Amino acid sequence: MNTSAEYYDRQFNVRAHVRDHAYVYTRWMKESARVRRMHAAILDVAFGEASGERLDFFPANRGGGPLLVFIHGGWWRSLDKSDFSFIAPAYTQVGFNVAVTNYTLAPAASVAEITRQQLRAIAWLYRNADQYDFDPNRIVVCGHSAGAHLTAMMLAAIWPEWGKDLPPDLVKGAILLSGVYDLEPVQRSDFLNADLKLGPEEVGLLSPARLPHAGKTPFITAVGGLESDEFKRQNMLIGEAWKANHAGDIPLPEANHLTICDAFATPGHPLHQAGAKLVSRM
Repeated sequence: MNTSAEYYDRQFNVRAHVRDHAYVYTRWMKESARVRRMHAAILDVAFGEASGERLDFFPANRGGGPLLVFIHGGWWRSLDKSDFSFIAPAYTQVGFNVAVTNYTLAPAASVAEITRQQLRAIAWLYRNADQYDFDPNRIVVCGHSAGAHLTAMMLAAIWPEWGKDLPPDLVKGAILLSGVYDLEPVQRSDFLNADLKLGPEEVGLLSPARLPHAGKTPFITAVGGLESDEFKRQNMLIGEAWKANHAGDIPLPEANHLTICDAFATPGHPLHQAGAKLVSRM
């Protein structure tokens, strides 16, 4: 198998694989702006001290329901929570609260610090469940691309070591969309690692597929049929590494690395149904 920097640059260059990426990003931004205008939302809630440590909260139409946390992608170095508000309505309308988190982008923050910021976000939400009227015992996390990596890191977290008040099974379910779970290929990619600056130590500590799953939390995976071979390999890798907790892979033959998010946000789509089922059974 080719493991050169040039190979991984091609495999991870989403914009080259998705020719209409500019249209997709613009559509997401417009739809997300409409959602923030038309739906109840509490925006830019601080969960930490850094300017990037903010989240948007979209309440369900009834109290006490589960919480779906969405972590956006962008190779840890681009995009914003506000680009993904469009995901919320498909879940709030069926009784789920939704929180979309941000983080400080690389190179201003390392992948390790970004991971810690997401740990802070999930812990903050758990501790503030009463204020936002959701069930702290029904938190499910979903992430896309780099956000799927961060979501997987939440499954590897030993929560009581992060806070004595936190239960080991704080996260009750997870949805991993088109993620990267072994960071060695990312380290080999020149166009990515110029900003991320991953070294061998960081690769070992921050690759979920090399870490033990910390509990019994079930998770589902999905990758688009139109994605690169490396994204497909990474998807298989985490399913095999944590197969005891792998609750299924959702086939998406017509999706690419971006439209997988549209599928997740479309009521009635098999990916939306699988995500909603995972949240509902918690």
